[in-house]
Amino acid sequence: MYRTHRQPLGRPTRGKTAAVRLRRLDRFLMRTEDPLFRRKDGLWQAAAFVDLGYGARPTTTLEAAADFRRVNPLLPVIGIEIDAERVRTAQPWVTPLTSFRRGGFELPLLPGERVRCIRAMNVLRQYDESAVKAAHRSMLAGLLPGGLLVEGTSNPTGSRMVVNLIRPRHDGSKEQRVLFSANLRHPLESPRDLQPVLPKDQIHRMNPGEPIEDFMEDWDRAWAQTQHTESFGGRVHFAEAARTLAGRRADLEIRPNLWRQGYLLWRPQPSVG
Repeated sequence: MYRTHRQPLGRPTRGKTAAVRLRRLDRFLMRTEDPLFRRKDGLWQAAAFVDLGYGARPTTTLEAAADFRRVNPLLPVIGIEIDAERVRTAQPWVTPLTSFRRGGFELPLLPGERVRCIRAMNVLRQYDESAVKAAHRSMLAGLLPGGLLVEGTSNPTGSRMVVNLIRPRHDGSKEQRVLFSANLRHPLESPRDLQPVLPKDQIHRMNPGEPIEDFMEDWDRAWAQTQHTESFGGRVHFAEAARTLAGRRADLEIRPNLWRQGYLLWRPQPSVG
């Protein structure tokens, strides 16, 4: 078992792990980040996928490993937990390509290890908003430039989630997008259904004049304007509302194929820090 002598950065999650909770997110990543997971040049050859804060059992880590290895059969996968007992519980699932270690936002990597993607879902929701930037900075420091930090919140089943997608660039800057995801087998009553699962850096910003509130207001208006399409099903309504919203906002990605699957990508204005 990997051991660290440093105190891990962070605190234990509640550990409520449900099978397939993050499957919808993983399938989105496979669809939109295929080059990232396939990349094998230079340092990317053995660059790992990290699942940070996987919970009481390594279910979602193992599901991600199975999914992402469809495109990269030799992808190393590292599950990280701050709770030592959870790490011990996961040891029966260790393989030459899958490991479980005790650690936190600092990432307990071995010498020479590199990381292409970090998934830290439902981890920061229990922290104060003031802790988010430092946690993001720490995790981003462990990524190869061009890698991806996936951090956000979902409901217990994964049918609703909002996720930060943050990519460090070679020049030291970062690119951020926000993914809104709704399983349309359970149609939304309104975009506000997603508000309870906003990431920690957004959920306390739902105030007039804040970018996230302005975005949700515009989405609400587009949703109401296209309400008549609901009779054709939740997928049609979601996609038509997204199309209307895109006509009003240049910061919405034009991705009709994703809209029909209940995914929306917003590019907020970059913040300082």
